[in-house]
Amino acid sequence: MKVTLDTSMDAQMSSAEIAAMRRSYGEVGLEEIPANPFDLFSSWLAQARANPAMVEANAMVLSTVDHRGEISSRSVLLKGVTEHRFIFFTNYNSRKGQAIHSQPNVSLLFPWFAMERQVSITGTAEPISSAESDEYFASRPWGHQIGTWASRQSEPLTHRKELEERWKAAAEKWPEGSSVPRPSHWGGYQVEPSTIEFWQGRYSRLHDRVRYARDNDEWEFARFYP
Repeated sequence: MKVTLDTSMDAQMSSAEIAAMRRSYGEVGLEEIPANPFDLFSSWLAQARANPAMVEANAMVLSTVDHRGEISSRSVLLKGVTEHRFIFFTNYNSRKGQAIHSQPNVSLLFPWFAMERQVSITGTAEPISSAESDEYFASRPWGHQIGTWASRQSEPLTHRKELEERWKAAAEKWPEGSSVPRPSHWGGYQVEPSTIEFWQGRYSRLHDRVRYARDNDEWEFARFYP
């Protein structure tokens, strides 16, 4: 499918206009630093969830590298966090699933712009247990469960009607109110972090950056220039 692009000046921003896009950040900084980064993350996540300006506080950018060395990024939803891992769910046959299978090193980024904060994480991803995936899948709304069966995630789609017909067929097979089984190609990943960095916007671009690095079962942290 080809799309004609509008290249008129009215549809574009000049380089000068883009360069002038900036804002000043606040006075509140990152002063008290707990020994465990998960304590700070949980606190920031709770504050993001309570902030009315935030949309999808648990949304994060997942970046992967495939077997060809190509990097790709997309937004996914954090669906669990423990003292040692971050959990999300997806189709194992998707582009990200195949990339993780060949190269488990990933990064996560929580872009909490409304709070002038971000958290960036590096680590390794691996599938969680089938029992954990079953438990989460059973908790999803019926429509989401059916959508999982309907979508061949990351495969070419000829027309949207094809997707809707697959959804209809799955809905007829498992009517609302019935028990929908989890597809074997869908489940959770856990990311075990090696580094977790917290960034807080500050005045005059004097931002706070605190990075935790794991040393066996302990965490060490240090401040970095912004």
